[in-house]
Amino acid sequence: MKGVITVLPTISDALAQVTVGLVGTVADSVTDLLGKSFLVELVSNDLDSWGKEKKTVNAYASCDGLDDASKTYKFEFEIQVPDEFGDIGAILVENIRHKEAYIKDIVLDKGNVIFPCESWVHSKYDNPDKRIFFTDKSYLPSETPVGLKSLREKDLESLRGNGEGERKPFERIYDYDTYNDIGDPESDIDLARPVLGGKINPYPRRCRTGRKMTSIEPWTESRTLLPFYVPRDEDFSEIKAVTFGATSLYSVLHSVIPMLESRLTDPNKGFSSFKDIGSLYNEGVEMLPSDHNGLLSAIPRLVKTIANNKKSVLQFETPRMNERDSLSWIRDEEFCRQTLAGLNPYSIQLVTEWPLMSKLDPKVYGPAESAITKEIVEQEIKGFMTLEEALEQKKLFLLDYHDLLLPYVNIVRELEGTTLYGSRTLMFLTETGTLRPLAIELTRPPNNGKPQWKHVYTPCDDATDAWLWKLAKAHVLAHDSGHHQLISHWLRTHCVTEPYIIATNRHLSKMHPIQRLLCPHLRYTMEINGLARLALINAGGTIETSFSLLKYSMQFSSYVYAQQWRFDHEALPADLISRGMAVEDESAPHGIKLTIQDYPFANDGLLLWDAITQWATKYINHYYPQPNLVESDTELQQWWTEIRTVGHGDKKDEPWWPQLKTQQDLIKIVTTIMWVSSGHHSAVNFGQYDFAGYFPNRPTIARTKMPNEDPTPEEWEAFISKPEDVLLDCFPTKIQATKVMSVLDILSSHSPDEEYIGTTMEAAWAADPAIKAAFEEFRGGLKELEGIIDSRNNDPNLRNRSGAGVVPYQLLKPFSEPGVTGMGVPYSISI
Repeated sequence: MKGVITVLPTISDALAQVTVGLVGTVADSVTDLLGKSFLVELVSNDLDSWGKEKKTVNAYASCDGLDDASKTYKFEFEIQVPDEFGDIGAILVENIRHKEAYIKDIVLDKGNVIFPCESWVHSKYDNPDKRIFFTDKSYLPSETPVGLKSLREKDLESLRGNGEGERKPFERIYDYDTYNDIGDPESDIDLARPVLGGKINPYPRRCRTGRKMTSIEPWTESRTLLPFYVPRDEDFSEIKAVTFGATSLYSVLHSVIPMLESRLTDPNKGFSSFKDIGSLYNEGVEMLPSDHNGLLSAIPRLVKTIANNKKSVLQFETPRMNERDSLSWIRDEEFCRQTLAGLNPYSIQLVTEWPLMSKLDPKVYGPAESAITKEIVEQEIKGFMTLEEALEQKKLFLLDYHDLLLPYVNIVRELEGTTLYGSRTLMFLTETGTLRPLAIELTRPPNNGKPQWKHVYTPCDDATDAWLWKLAKAHVLAHDSGHHQLISHWLRTHCVTEPYIIATNRHLSKMHPIQRLLCPHLRYTMEINGLARLALINAGGTIETSFSLLKYSMQFSSYVYAQQWRFDHEALPADLISRGMAVEDESAPHGIKLTIQDYPFANDGLLLWDAITQWATKYINHYYPQPNLVESDTELQQWWTEIRTVGHGDKKDEPWWPQLKTQQDLIKIVTTIMWVSSGHHSAVNFGQYDFAGYFPNRPTIARTKMPNEDPTPEEWEAFISKPEDVLLDCFPTKIQATKVMSVLDILSSHSPDEEYIGTTMEAAWAADPAIKAAFEEFRGGLKELEGIIDSRNNDPNLRNRSGAGVVPYQLLKPFSEPGVTGMGVPYSISI
């Protein structure tokens, strides 16, 4: 039989073409010329007549050169396979070269036998163990061919490790640890942070790196060795143009942000006028020649060369929202519309009880009852209906950050350059299906002998109250921005998914059908999470320096995880029902009826949820035709047990964890994971620059208290004489705004070879006719979804997604061009 190993070129391969004297490269070239690049061994599915594994057959593969069409290297081999060998089930690969190689696949007998690899294969000089690859045929554990059973378990064992030692870059070990590496006390004791994970600060687990603990805090892992370890197959930095995302983000974090800090030397300086803010898009921030070495190619959208001049500037693109309507950020209706069709559509909830009450201890936080009274509501409704009628007709909705933020108010207020309140924002559903704000309540708990302070702000034509309303909205938007970034985005997608990835690799064999179903949804996430721990969510990182909670940001995400996160509510229909935004209704198209009919995120999301559910249902029912197969699947049961008891072990005793006994149980669990990594993440990620790139629309921090909270005569006079300056002082500083804008630009961007959901058929899916047909149906349904979303955005009756100057809701359109497009749903969390 003839075989071909397809190896993708790496960055080091490209460098080797122009660099002389690389020892490893020279040695590898000699090895390739001698015809000994890889040693391969074929493994039979069957046992011999003695009941033992058949002897393998082997051959050496040599390089046939670079294939110009596919831009890949082809290594060919011929191998003698005895007639009695039986079906081939696996191949063992030893990389004789001195450097690792990324093998895409191995094909035998002109495609009759295919081994999907998509994996880095270490050099035998780093690790003498041979790599194991199975064919594209999927098997449940009980159906594993007898000749492969021990190999199946051996491959899984190689991925688990033993929980000891420091991980090496070439390793593929998946193990668990707490978030004990966010702080950096060795650099500065002020950068010490509590460990997230455990009884005190419950949290999901991350991948273990095994670095040494600091001498200052023996419970904190050292950050001296960077970048952080991720299992080798999770690191896409040398292979994909999705590197576009990782490299660009790295460039922003380690080049652009330091440049901004050096150019904008006063960290407390804000913007002097709205014209000053506009200059970021019209003129940019000038860079010195040394600032932009390599940046022009890494982030050409941000770094621009001035014509006829050697200087360069960091110039921001005008966000789409601002481009369509530069004044939309001021309008109350737009403020409300974005709770349904903006960056954070996961917070709005139906008001079901009155009066609004806090669940916090009144002895600590003051009176529990809200200051938003029946009289205020009916005054703002302007006699259209009573409060009781509004409740009964499901007309009142709430953004409620009161109980979540109030415990942090006093400690945050001890920090410089920020302030905080607990907040409630009440909205009314109008006859046109749009929301109108009724009131904002800001609360400060008792502190240092001062009693609880709370105030209700309402939309008003009076000059003073109108400016107070604008400032109250800025505070609420800062709360919503923090909740979006820390909870809806980081916690509920990136963070909670990492344990799924670890457990999948530790317990589901590469030939397991569920591993192969989930694989596209779990790619690249651990790498991007490692980058986040490196410079985004770490002590002193972008989040801690630019969002209202500052050093308490990650501790806050732990608090919310403990208080609110539930796996069963991560399913979109369950999430909507839990917030009162939908009710179960078997006669409705998706089995639920929306409380607000024109809820763009929910309407489009349910279509995508249903498509994923149908694909998962057909896939799972094909491999599990009887319920007992689910319960007897040892790998699957160990996988689900470890997710619950280790990966999310701080919540292992919660009663809401789904059981895993039937096909329907498995469908719900798997669909939820697939949704979180695709639709949920896309809805809260790829619109970030469009909606927050002009930061007055979504300030990340409110730096000053409200003018009417215990003002001095001088403070009140400053507000009365020039309220616009007070608003500008409340907004982020120049360095805070530009840092966040730079990061959001990258996070909102699709790479040139983004893997959109439903586009690429995995080799193992194509190998089974039934699965191939189901995937084709799935892909066709997603193309139909594109047209439905376009139709909705052109419907003038859907005022939450169409109208003059309104940004159409496209975040859940499955496909996109590269760049910042405000649409497109990738399989996985890859940026």
